[in-house]
Amino acid sequence: MPVFHREKHRTQHIGWLRAAVLGANDGIVSTASLVVGVAASNATHNAVLVAGVAGLVAGAMSMAAGEYVSVSSQLDTEQADIERERKELAANEPTERKELAAIYVKRGLDSILANQVAEQLMAKDALAAHARDELGISETISTRPIQAAFTSAMTFSVGAALPLLVAVIAPAASLVLLVAGTSLFFLALLGALAAQTGGARILIGMARVTFWGALAMAITAGIGALFGTVV
Repeated sequence: MPVFHREKHRTQHIGWLRAAVLGANDGIVSTASLVVGVAASNATHNAVLVAGVAGLVAGAMSMAAGEYVSVSSQLDTEQADIERERKELAANEPTERKELAAIYVKRGLDSILANQVAEQLMAKDALAAHARDELGISETISTRPIQAAFTSAMTFSVGAALPLLVAVIAPAASLVLLVAGTSLFFLALLGALAAQTGGARILIGMARVTFWGALAMAITAGIGALFGTVV
């Protein structure tokens, strides 16, 4: 008797990977940009550190709240669609079976086999079959608000701590260059790690995050220098 094994696919990582990458990327970019901008305005080293710590705390809470609200809204929509499907199944199951069979016909099955598949799947769990094949909702990609919020807050804090740590130990004269340079390095590593985990091209992942990170820091540094000169 042949032995089958359950294959692991990268879509299983979509939920936590998205929140983790988004949180760490925002933590590095926003905190590094804040530190660079304040430092470019000729602020004291202590003021730069205070701004960085405030940015870390505020950013982590904002990420957690924003991710929770966003994912909760998506979950509400999914649950509303599932509830509607449950009512439709209770009201007219034969029509729903035909609807499910039609989906399988569009995917390449002949009508007889499609009807057999729809009948057998609905006999086992009609709602799950319709949620998966009609609505595109499955356990693998189901939204998890608490997990997404916690992951975003934690990864933001870790990402933000990296440029902040550099700002603590860097001499004031070279703080801007050191924070910007190390932050771009951290972003490149993050992009490579995310691409590797998600099965994407590593160089593209690295280039994508470093470009936008460099742009953000350049703009905030320019604004900080401008306000430092004017004020």
